[in-house]
Amino acid sequence: MGVNCFSGSRGFTLIELMIVVAIIGILAAIAVPQYTDYVTRSRRTDGQSTLLQVAQELERCYTQFSRYNQSGCGAFNSSSPEGFYGISVTYEIPAGQSNATGFTLAALRKEKADTTPTIAEAEALDPACPTLTLDHTGYQDTSGPDQTKCW
Repeated sequence: MGVNCFSGSRGFTLIELMIVVAIIGILAAIAVPQYTDYVTRSRRTDGQSTLLQVAQELERCYTQFSRYNQSGCGAFNSSSPEGFYGISVTYEIPAGQSNATGFTLAALRKEKADTTPTIAEAEALDPACPTLTLDHTGYQDTSGPDQTKCW
């Protein structure tokens, strides 16, 4: 005749399970937005670093040829290395001249590497900083509401 120490019910009650589910839900509600924000910011650095890289290449062209739009100089891909941004350049050419004396680079956020970005897509993917710009003077700007969060 031994004493059975497992004579009571075994397992978890419904209340205990509901508490665990509630705790997991609260943690997920906090963690998912934080992770999404982190991913967005990390992808933003792809556009920033590409703009700085292309600007450096254009400055080398200007140092060597005294113009930014020298043929075969400053060639770059229309996408950032990771494919999260479409890159474009606009040259500043004074009236009556053919030499570019300035430039403005723009990085527009996009979803897929092989697509052309649109403003609507960029605003949906990164509402805070859909477009990053950099000019020949080093001025950094964005089409978003707060430049300090973008650069």
